[in-house]
Amino acid sequence: MRRLPPRPLAALATAGLLAVAIAGCGTQSGAPGGPAVPGDTARTIRAQKVMQLTRTHEETGMTLLEGPVFHPDGGLFVVDVTAPPGKPKVMRVDVRRKTVRAVHTDARGAYTSAQFSPHDGRLYLTDYAHGEVVSLAPDGGDPRTFFAGEVDGARMNPDDVAFDEEGRLYVSDSRGLSEGAAHGRVVRIDRDGGKATVLADGLAATNGISFDEAYGGLWISELTENRISYLRLGEGGEAASRHTAIRVDGGIAQTDSIAVDADGNLYQGLHGRPAVVVYDRYGERLATVEVPARAEGLDSATNVAITPGGTRAYMTVSGPGGGYLYAFDALGKGTRQSNGG
Repeated sequence: MRRLPPRPLAALATAGLLAVAIAGCGTQSGAPGGPAVPGDTARTIRAQKVMQLTRTHEETGMTLLEGPVFHPDGGLFVVDVTAPPGKPKVMRVDVRRKTVRAVHTDARGAYTSAQFSPHDGRLYLTDYAHGEVVSLAPDGGDPRTFFAGEVDGARMNPDDVAFDEEGRLYVSDSRGLSEGAAHGRVVRIDRDGGKATVLADGLAATNGISFDEAYGGLWISELTENRISYLRLGEGGEAASRHTAIRVDGGIAQTDSIAVDADGNLYQGLHGRPAVVVYDRYGERLATVEVPARAEGLDSATNVAITPGGTRAYMTVSGPGGGYLYAFDALGKGTRQSNGG
């Protein structure tokens, strides 16, 4: 995406951290609907516009939608990372009626992801700018700080999240992005928020994170290296091994959030190009989801959520032209891990 102008930096974060939090700042944005890789036999899926959710905020100079996640009642929740105080930072979308309503705003948070906990049913948000994880009731009320402070002597820059079946929270900590250093981590937080454990470190701007279809390991995107790593987990949730699984040929685009369908396929969002790349569990590129070439002012497709038990998928697409929801037919059915980060 484009390098953020000074206004959103001053309005939304300290020390310029938000400028690099939102997945890939510092790269130039590409033309929407870029060409396929020569010789690539993967299919192209054309997404259809569902509705516009936001416009560029005068206060921050941009809008950026993230964290699409389905509530059990069918509502789709989305966050706007750069929304200023007073504007909706969490929204609920009725995809059938094509309506959207504000759920939550506050004076300080810059939320980069959203997930519902299988333990308490609350909505958990990562606040990159302040290094915190907060939670809300599904109606947007009762805000609580779930986790804050240092982990192994360093404050997190939490980007995306995933829950295991017991309700423990796994966070992609994007430390080092602003310095261009591989200080990224994967942090596990117990479901009461009392203990945080580093499972992996030395990662290159950790961004997307999602369990595989069997909860045997975590897929992790490393933004500044354009690669997806696989972190295999032991029976107790500890890290057993880690390796580079997929190298993403993104050009000027960079790897953002990850969703996984019931068949184990990965949906890798791109920042710097309004497209999502789909791989199978063995790294074979299956498809590229593109927005129509006529869609102007859009330069990222950060995230995907697939309807639970169905194949209708929704992706958050943003740029100078505003923040939109686009839909397409996924290759597999949706599960809890089909909500991207």
